[in-house]
Amino acid sequence: MLIPRKILFGNPEKASPQVSPDGQQLAYLAPEEDVLNVWVRTVGATDDRAITHDRHRGVQTYFWQPGSANIIYMQDAGGNENFRIYQTSITTGETRDLTPFDDVRAGVVAVDDAHPNFMLVALNQRSPELHDVYRLNFETGELELDTENPGDVSDWKADHDFVVRAAAGQLPGGIQEIRIRDNRDAPWKALQQWGPDETMGGVAGYSPDNQSMWLISSVGANTSRLVEVDIATEHERVIADDPHYDVAGIEVNPRTHKLEAVAFVRAKTEWTIFDPQVAADWDFLRAAHHGEVSINSRSYNDDIWVVTYSADDAPARYFLYHRASKKLEFLFESRPELAQYKLAKMEPVAFPARDGLKLHGYLTRPANGAAKPPMVMLVHGGPWVRDGWGFNALVQLLANRGYSVLQVNYRGSTGYGKDFLNAGDREWARKMHDDLLDTKQWAIAHGHADASRVAVMGGSYGGYATLVSLAFTPGEFACGVDIVGPSNLITLLESIPPYWAPYRAMLEKRVGRMDEPEFLKSRSPLYRAGNIKDPLLIGQGANDPRVKQAESDQIVSAMRANKKAVEYIVFPDEGHGFVRPENSLRFFAATEQFLAKHLGGQAEPPAPDEDWSEFLK
Repeated sequence: MLIPRKILFGNPEKASPQVSPDGQQLAYLAPEEDVLNVWVRTVGATDDRAITHDRHRGVQTYFWQPGSANIIYMQDAGGNENFRIYQTSITTGETRDLTPFDDVRAGVVAVDDAHPNFMLVALNQRSPELHDVYRLNFETGELELDTENPGDVSDWKADHDFVVRAAAGQLPGGIQEIRIRDNRDAPWKALQQWGPDETMGGVAGYSPDNQSMWLISSVGANTSRLVEVDIATEHERVIADDPHYDVAGIEVNPRTHKLEAVAFVRAKTEWTIFDPQVAADWDFLRAAHHGEVSINSRSYNDDIWVVTYSADDAPARYFLYHRASKKLEFLFESRPELAQYKLAKMEPVAFPARDGLKLHGYLTRPANGAAKPPMVMLVHGGPWVRDGWGFNALVQLLANRGYSVLQVNYRGSTGYGKDFLNAGDREWARKMHDDLLDTKQWAIAHGHADASRVAVMGGSYGGYATLVSLAFTPGEFACGVDIVGPSNLITLLESIPPYWAPYRAMLEKRVGRMDEPEFLKSRSPLYRAGNIKDPLLIGQGANDPRVKQAESDQIVSAMRANKKAVEYIVFPDEGHGFVRPENSLRFFAATEQFLAKHLGGQAEPPAPDEDWSEFLK
């Protein structure tokens, strides 16, 4: 039975619940007039009401303001990533734009219920390349400069007294410097410097007494570890590590600031518990339901948690957890209509690349159980992220349509230590691409795919990998689907967002330098566009600030100049990926038809509101 696209890619029925700091209210995202907005209800009641009223892009990111009277949410314009910060009263519904500046990107540095009158935000208002820290008064909306960027800081961290005491500076040569100061008026001093070959760590937090700093760092090891550094003596001790996997995150008590748990993403996410006061809670939650458990939000007194259960074959399920009684109260599922369909299981796999490097990934077999089915290699973006286990709407769509889906964490992916990460340096379109070819061959050799019917698909770097696959190794794949993928590494590096400037040295280390154009050309699909002979579908957001529309325009123009067919869809109100459900439904309707034509899988006929013809370019 085909799962309707709208169940997978339309708005969730409800999602992302957060309990208010006082534990009295519950907020969540749900559609109002088919657009995601923030809704609020009293805990234990049914007085649900929408309090934001966006009518276009929908709210994606929000949180409770300390004091529980307002919701704070962030929104950009058409995917341009110049986020503004908005405040909405849960009683009056009044919304204020707290950062009403054009061409300025706002970010949250710190918000804490112990400091209910203001939050710390980062704004690149003074310079597009650099973010300074401001104190934002919740009541008046006044912005006061707190900490000025000296010219190379990419990240800030405030302590529990709301003093910005740590900064991550990006020095020439890709060196990261962790700086510290004793108070708001004290000078900065270097605490540690990390060479460019270390993993992408940083400041994770502070000890409860503010006397030590928690860092995620691979210095002295292959994988990143959670270490505690005494600020006065610089003495360092390792809190948590794994010889094969990087630290992925920490859980901290919102009131006492005690470290409670550390996460490692192995085949699945696993939490190591450090605070015995919550060990029984974690044991209870792990045993209660199927899937990975995570804490979504907590009341300030820590009596109520919102927990999420995530699994590969089910949508997210949300519960209120009452700690005193150890009672789980079901809230809702994100997509309850999926319960009537059988979803596919995601299997962790591992195999060697041609040079012996061990690769990890996930195989999802088609719902119809066909032997040697057509396969889609789904390549993750970044590339400095990784695929993980869990529910994935696109994977479920493809498996439901009869495709085997294979995701691989190729060299250069994060999560597996610095040796694995650095193995991808300057290997775009070379060894990173070889890993995809080796993954394909492994799947074929083990009967997971029909060798003549394998597609490659991905977004961002995954889109680039799709273009490389078709331009550098024509004939290897039956077709490709590229979503916001760069085609020319020269123009990509020339047009990075201005606020990425502190990372330029690291980008050039991992991708290639701007003073070696021939090298960059040799790794750019644009200059081999004439080799592409396999069918190609490209999707692009017109407002993408990372991979600008010119990246797709130029390879489409080159292909058409060479009389090569390409289907090109551009959404005028999207950025780096498709946020609006209307556009996701259109693009994946087009993708289904494209894959069915070239691989032979099933496809749901497009609905009238899924017609993508007006977006063809």
